[in-house]
Amino acid sequence: MAHILLIEDDPDIASLLCRGLAAAGHSATHADCHAAARRALSERPCDAAIVDMMLGDENGAAILADLRAAGHKMPALMLSALSRVEERAEGLDAGAQDYIVKPFQFSELLARLEVQLRRHIPQSAPLTLGGLSWNPETRLVRGAGRDVALTEREGDLLSWLIRNSGQISTRGAIFDALWAPHGGSTDNVVDVYIGYLRRKLGNFTAYGLVLRTLRGRGFVLEPAGHTPEESDP
Repeated sequence: MAHILLIEDDPDIASLLCRGLAAAGHSATHADCHAAARRALSERPCDAAIVDMMLGDENGAAILADLRAAGHKMPALMLSALSRVEERAEGLDAGAQDYIVKPFQFSELLARLEVQLRRHIPQSAPLTLGGLSWNPETRLVRGAGRDVALTEREGDLLSWLIRNSGQISTRGAIFDALWAPHGGSTDNVVDVYIGYLRRKLGNFTAYGLVLRTLRGRGFVLEPAGHTPEESDP
């Protein structure tokens, strides 16, 4: 979940965007002017900003430029009813990563926002367990003399299992963390992706690991040789 700063002076648009962001699993702080935006950032950092270009007597591009000068580096999307190249250039020159022309579909705004959020995820060190090394940046599993590419959601599931190695992860906990924020699925999707990992990685045996199903309890990834009761490898 990301925290978004929304700088928008139209209360109806602001309410619509805040509700949509919440439904997508994000939180939002609404600011309707420059001073409110500065105050909001002093109280809580944000992961991204959505800035309206025209804010009454204020200019969204000028506000964003000021926030950049103050050291705020979060990705920003500029919203505007102005579509000329000059207006787009003004928003991008102020430090916006993307420019969306009104009227727009919320689904498009959300997709563009999530692209920027992914691009600005801090680089993380590879996760290792046994003879397996998983790099979330490249989405490659390395070990056993080969590289295996994973999809984004397969990688999220593998990261969860590695970080919780040796502990039972219930189907519900995995679903709530990785799928529920996106909607449109049931917790059976966890079993589907567990199956994908097993097929791609040979149930982890080549890495000195095993991914077990504990009947009625959940899943556990651990070094081979551990044999919990009531388990199905």
